[in-house]
Amino acid sequence: MNRVPIIKVQNLKVQYATKVILENIQFDVYPGEIFMIIGGSGCGKTTLLNHMIGLLEPISGNILIDGQSINNASESQRLLILRKIGVLYQSSALFGSMNLLQNVSLPLEELTQLPPLAITEIARNKLKMVGLGDFGDYMPAEVSGGMQKRAAIARAMALDPKVLFLDEPTSGLDPITSSELDKLVVNLARILGITFVIVSHDLSSICKIAERVILLDQGQIIAEGQPQELSNSSQEYVKSFFSRELV
Repeated sequence: MNRVPIIKVQNLKVQYATKVILENIQFDVYPGEIFMIIGGSGCGKTTLLNHMIGLLEPISGNILIDGQSINNASESQRLLILRKIGVLYQSSALFGSMNLLQNVSLPLEELTQLPPLAITEIARNKLKMVGLGDFGDYMPAEVSGGMQKRAAIARAMALDPKVLFLDEPTSGLDPITSSELDKLVVNLARILGITFVIVSHDLSSICKIAERVILLDQGQIIAEGQPQELSNSSQEYVKSFFSRELV
């Protein structure tokens, strides 16, 4: 692959007290790619994501986003790097006291100098992109879990990031709603060129939309490649992980 990676994770090590959580983690993510971090419960998927978005600091190693190190950046540089990413947390993390339009508007209000009318127009457009153009006045509690996830994706896109990080986006959703969310991710990647980094253990979603995956086990990457390739792996754990879906 001759493309320049938009994300580089280099020799990452994560340790809490004396317990090593992640070690020798190294991979690239390319622009416009739907890249998934997969593995069983407790393998370190969300921990890895939290380091990639700058919430946690590793013991050693480096993470570069669009060529800039998020670990070694000054505070002002770090803020500029973080403007290039958006995050969907597993719980959606919408503010229950704000309607969907207000939730999507919030990053624009906090981080730009745009006038209120422009902010409202941008927020409405983001909601339209995720199929919620008619739901801006609804409160989070008044819409379904799938719609909350879509609204959270719209909010994550508010500042036009290059990369969207999604933590277990289909968790808690029924199969039909999960499939619709998968289609949304594919459409956003194709139409807008957004790079997606997705933490998941949803095998149906993994096999439908992931272009490449890394499989974590016991704090290390044990396999990397396309899901279809890994489903035929000679490694017993890799094969058994995928056989639950692909037998």
